[in-house]
Amino acid sequence: MDAVVGGGGLLLLPALLVAAPGIPPATALGTNKLAAIAGTSTAAVTFARRTKIDWVVAGPAAALAVVCAGLGAALAGAVPPSAYRPVVLVVLVSVALFVVLRPALGVLAVPQRRTRPRVVVAVLVSGVGIAAYDGLIGPGTGTFLVLAFTALVGADFLHGSAMAKVVNAGTNAGALAVFAATGHVWWLLGAAMAVCNIAGAALGARMALRRGSGFVRVVLLVVVLALVAKLGYDQWMAGSAATGGVETAGADLS
Repeated sequence: MDAVVGGGGLLLLPALLVAAPGIPPATALGTNKLAAIAGTSTAAVTFARRTKIDWVVAGPAAALAVVCAGLGAALAGAVPPSAYRPVVLVVLVSVALFVVLRPALGVLAVPQRRTRPRVVVAVLVSGVGIAAYDGLIGPGTGTFLVLAFTALVGADFLHGSAMAKVVNAGTNAGALAVFAATGHVWWLLGAAMAVCNIAGAALGARMALRRGSGFVRVVLLVVVLALVAKLGYDQWMAGSAATGGVETAGADLS
């Protein structure tokens, strides 16, 4: 799934938290990055061999992404999920509506949209903004990258996904370096996950290349809706816990 359109962290991070109860959030993120960089690098190489990548956009964005994702990773844990979850949820709902209401988006490339100002904006949005988000939080990064390249520089979904994998490899490298330096990586578990990630990434990239942009669009919508459902559930649970805490405190005082 991650090789096609991103969103692998949506599955991998909850799996880590369930399989390893008590694992610190930063360690879960760091171990996930070890697995993810293997998958995104494999997908990037597979795409690069079989399709044309816009290196003028993807190259500088990937270089910036290494630094900015590292900065985001350095702040991981300092920002509570309650601070970012509602914002990301609103963005994802907007993305879903945008894709549904514009059925032609990403099906075919729109080369006239690729102007110099738009290239600069795409590099900054993907290499700075989305990369920092990936280091700080993570899930949905690949999806945001695909949409950025599709909406900003007119790439179709297939080529947008190929560019996204290059930049995502950079974000994973930057974040992994910081998590490793601070001791937040379980190397043995992460290496085992990385082997599986390589196999899945090779399969997913080949599937996307074979089936084209229409297939990528469908997977994109599925992933975005799944992210909305997951974050919405997390937000609801957080609200329920907070309400329960207030009621308990009130009972204790009485």
